[in-house]
Amino acid sequence: MLQLYSWPTPNGHKIHIMLEECGLKYDVIPVNIGSGDQFKPEFLKISPNNKMPALIDPDGPDGKPISLFESGAILIYLAAKTGQFMPSSDRDKYQVLQWLMFQMGGVGPMLGQNHHFRLYAPEKLPYAIDRYTNEAKRLYGVIDRQLAASPYIAGKTYTIADMAIYPWLRNWKAQGIELSDYPALKKWFDGLEQRPAVQRGCQVLAAMRKPITGDKEREILFGKKQYEKR
Repeated sequence: MLQLYSWPTPNGHKIHIMLEECGLKYDVIPVNIGSGDQFKPEFLKISPNNKMPALIDPDGPDGKPISLFESGAILIYLAAKTGQFMPSSDRDKYQVLQWLMFQMGGVGPMLGQNHHFRLYAPEKLPYAIDRYTNEAKRLYGVIDRQLAASPYIAGKTYTIADMAIYPWLRNWKAQGIELSDYPALKKWFDGLEQRPAVQRGCQVLAAMRKPITGDKEREILFGKKQYEKR
């Protein structure tokens, strides 16, 4: 059975959704990033960048166990393992991969900074808030234009690119976004919200996540703890 080390964040939900969509059996091991589980030696063995999610498949491509970190790599791996949610033709596959990279290199990092400066930073910095709110709006616009031309992010079919982007947009209100400003994106978003596997995936570990309010949690997530030599 697959072992998934995760927490109910957008990057975690990507993999939760994919596993639920594929119908794969998995055990989920919580990695409480607010209490520092991501720095434990046993977790660093499978995720050297101290980020979740991470996956162990005891039945890897050659029949031997394999461990993976980075949510995009895990999505690609699961798509290859199951033959689902990734087109078979090279042309269509690269369409999916480019939008997956768009999420990994743009949507995730920029909306992550948006969340930080709007919600978690110890002081409100107007320049940072404006910069990342405007970048969020720009990225939403890119997605909206793409979805005005096709029903899903990478074309006519639902793929891992949709699963990667959707969880990052669930907190649109906190990002300073008005979803109705992006009608094609909203239609796609509302459709994905109705998928049973998406609903199940977003509930994985959800009850365990609490608001970040304490100084200890902030120090672990955003302070010196992140930068200690390991």
